[in-house]
Amino acid sequence: MQKKNQIEFKVSGKYALFTDPFAVSGGEKTSYMIPTYEALKGICKSIYFKPTFTWVIDDVRVVNTFQTFTKGIRPIVMNGGNTLACYTYLYDVEYEVRAHFEWNLHHDELKDDRNENKHYFIAKRLLKKGGRRDVFLGTRECQADVEPCVFGEKKGAFDDVEEKRFGNMFHGFIYPDEYVRDDEKGKLVATLWTPVMNHGVIHFIRPEECPWHRVVGSGDIKRFNADNFTTVNELEKEGGILELDK
Repeated sequence: MQKKNQIEFKVSGKYALFTDPFAVSGGEKTSYMIPTYEALKGICKSIYFKPTFTWVIDDVRVVNTFQTFTKGIRPIVMNGGNTLACYTYLYDVEYEVRAHFEWNLHHDELKDDRNENKHYFIAKRLLKKGGRRDVFLGTRECQADVEPCVFGEKKGAFDDVEEKRFGNMFHGFIYPDEYVRDDEKGKLVATLWTPVMNHGVIHFIRPEECPWHRVVGSGDIKRFNADNFTTVNELEKEGGILELDK
């Protein structure tokens, strides 16, 4: 069932590189065949980000067939200088994404900013404009474009493929201000899962539902106030984002 604050959009680009950030700290990199939850969540944040809410990815639809492209890269190494490596990118990619937002209840100081209607229409307007910040597919060099779409309307390369499994892969991060489990409070947690594609569509489970959790760091919840945060009502008064479609 469609959620009332759900957005649907198409994201496409010449290249994409979706990798496990812990398995590829350097050297060769090879993209997963499908986007990760974290990469799609990052795209939603590029469209419209507010700490008041968290983007939840519902579904992704793979429109184009899988193609790969390998090229030599000279990445910067930690101790200085460059090295030579081969990166295997996905080529000519297009996805349709469904996502919705939910209030981040760990930010009680932002409770007055929880106006679902205003945030939803800002997100829709920014989506029409191609997002508020640069959009990329996995890594910064893989620039992409976003635009509204009707999910499933366009014919896709995998519409007739009943089921395709991808094995264990990186899902995303649970940040310190997004924790659900009490034992993960104040921690940065990486999640893994085993995605399945049915007729070109992958339904994402929620981060807390992933079967494998790995603590990779720790941190505090950043707090916001009038000095570092602009409420949606203030934006409306200033004629800011809400005027983008005029």
